[in-house]
Amino acid sequence: MSEEGVTDYLKENEEEQVINLSLRPKNIKEFLGQKNVISSLEISLEAAKKREEPLEHMLLSGPPGLGKTSLAYCVAQQMKSKLTATSGPAIERAGDLVGILTNLEAGDILFIDEIHRLSKVVEEFLYPAMENFQIDFIIDKGPYAKSVKFNIKPFTLIGATTRKGLLSGPLRGRFGLFYDFDFYSPEELSKIVQRSAGLLEIEIDSESAMEIARRSRGSPRLCNRLLRRVRDYAQVIGTGVIDISITQDSLAKIGVDNQGLDKMDRKYLLAIMNLYQGGPAGIEAIAATLREDKLTLEDVVEPYLLKEGFIIRSPRGRIATEISYQHLKLSLKGKIQEEIF
Repeated sequence: MSEEGVTDYLKENEEEQVINLSLRPKNIKEFLGQKNVISSLEISLEAAKKREEPLEHMLLSGPPGLGKTSLAYCVAQQMKSKLTATSGPAIERAGDLVGILTNLEAGDILFIDEIHRLSKVVEEFLYPAMENFQIDFIIDKGPYAKSVKFNIKPFTLIGATTRKGLLSGPLRGRFGLFYDFDFYSPEELSKIVQRSAGLLEIEIDSESAMEIARRSRGSPRLCNRLLRRVRDYAQVIGTGVIDISITQDSLAKIGVDNQGLDKMDRKYLLAIMNLYQGGPAGIEAIAATLREDKLTLEDVVEPYLLKEGFIIRSPRGRIATEISYQHLKLSLKGKIQEEIF
């Protein structure tokens, strides 16, 4: 994903990453939202603890920013296990995976984010590790090649993916637990905003918390980022207290409108409506028009637009709906009548 494919307020520096870690729930009881996932997971956790066995391998799927990584840490805390975190692109060679697996203790958890981006060679090393807790490692080459088996300690693999359909069948079939994350409701996000404001020692009223929640695209990660931007504005422009006026002004400054659409979303919709007469338009053509990475549009921009009905996917491409025209104040011919924020 290109850096240009994410708007400025979505980017994180090291300080914000540290803050994000401090805002994560510490255990399952603190995890807000995803009630269906949590209720089912709690049963599996309790059963594994009663049997004194590692939890079954688990696959978490859903759009970015919905709490998959946070839940993995909560599971580790609940099981009183050590968690080792990595990502699919970071494991470039089979030797990297062997090093990680052989350092795991019994009951440890290995968390692999963006697991669908594992290379085929690395993925094949995971199969015996997940099934039999063994690694088949080939040393030497040609006629001198031989397979050496490494026994590893029983562990739990938690994989997270934004694109479950890209996982190969053999890898997907080796997971025992599957949980799909959905977008959060404004009410759930409002509770998250209020919790985060308390941890950051920010004074915020319920109306402002709901306003941030409504513009957060159903994502806890984004609502925490917007909260921090509103906090900055309140401390510099206002009195340090977040009220509805400060909230609306600050969100307008960073280009987040009353439906949670940002500048990239509006550029995307305007490209379809103005340049492609409302669609259908292929994703490659839209990406080329916007000079953005196709994966950025598919993983970051489109999920929320699809959920809220701003666009639909057809076999021939993306189509802007009437909701998009109404929201952007465009005529059916694609003429801009006014710019809104």
